[in-house]
Amino acid sequence: MVFLVVLFWLSLSALAWTHVLYPAVVSAVARVVQRRVEKDDVEPTVTIVVAAYNEEGSIARRLQNLLELDYPRDKLELVVSSDASSDRTEEIALQYPEVTVIANPRGGKVAAQDRAVRQTSGEIVAFSDANCTWSTDALRTLVRAFADPTVAYVCGRLKILAADGTNKEGLYWRYELAVRDAESRLASVTGGNGSIYAVRRSDYVEVDPRFGHDLSLPYLMVQRGRRAVYEPGAVAFEKPTPSNETEYRRKVRMFEHCWLILLRGRMFRRLGPVYGLEIVSHRLLRYTSGLLHVVLLAASLALVTHGWAYDVVLGAQLGLFAAAAVGVAVARYYVLITLATLVSLWNYLRRGVPANWEPLRE
Repeated sequence: MVFLVVLFWLSLSALAWTHVLYPAVVSAVARVVQRRVEKDDVEPTVTIVVAAYNEEGSIARRLQNLLELDYPRDKLELVVSSDASSDRTEEIALQYPEVTVIANPRGGKVAAQDRAVRQTSGEIVAFSDANCTWSTDALRTLVRAFADPTVAYVCGRLKILAADGTNKEGLYWRYELAVRDAESRLASVTGGNGSIYAVRRSDYVEVDPRFGHDLSLPYLMVQRGRRAVYEPGAVAFEKPTPSNETEYRRKVRMFEHCWLILLRGRMFRRLGPVYGLEIVSHRLLRYTSGLLHVVLLAASLALVTHGWAYDVVLGAQLGLFAAAAVGVAVARYYVLITLATLVSLWNYLRRGVPANWEPLRE
């Protein structure tokens, strides 16, 4: 009985902390205690790398957008690093004389990015997905933070465009960016996004090709005594997948790589107390939400009628599941994404994680 009570309160507290209390606390503290970034209108040489796999439908639009950036052309190098694309991606990119095309054997996104970094020379290396769009001042704004010599990594703000379907990723993403902004002001961000980020070349580190940069680079910078920060003024735009169900499949694929990093990436070493708390609160507990919900549900069922708190929590969980089942979009999004953390863990334990994947195109 005591063991069940402990499990109940621990799982409930962990879920409440990671989803509600931590975002509120870190936002409040960051308003009072801030570690400022010294920014200036610097113009370092920049290499922009677009890693692409079978992106013939979007690569021309992406390159045209990058060519329209407000940044000195003599300080900008554009690279498409193709991960053995079997469509016309490379052919289309070669039509742009300002763009360098690197053809790689199939090895995944990170391997294509690594090779592009090795073959280029910009002081700053910026990365972008093929399916997004940058505002014209995005790069100029992104590199301003590199005027601060302590900054090694900067990620911009991805704006999720209005979905054509039922996907509620945009709502979640606004919540996520608010937490990221607070973490950046307090210490460093715990994650980035593949649409818009940049690394000082001297700080770039090649990681396991299965890891991905979004989760691995920020904590690796901090472990090396550097900072990874968020620049909300550098804006990229991207259209989400059309439904909560397609977003679920995308998240399963992403979380498989996150579990690999959590379990094999040595991400909890040499972080310091503040950033260590950020990593545990925002990453470890968030990715274990599915496990925590299973524990909470099992404990609630076992303790039903033993106290009003257990009954209320059980009723709340059953109500959430019922709302998701009847199609309440926000509830369905939360349940599916939480389920994705469990399915991805099972996939990782069962078969490991490949370095490459087939992108969703719906």
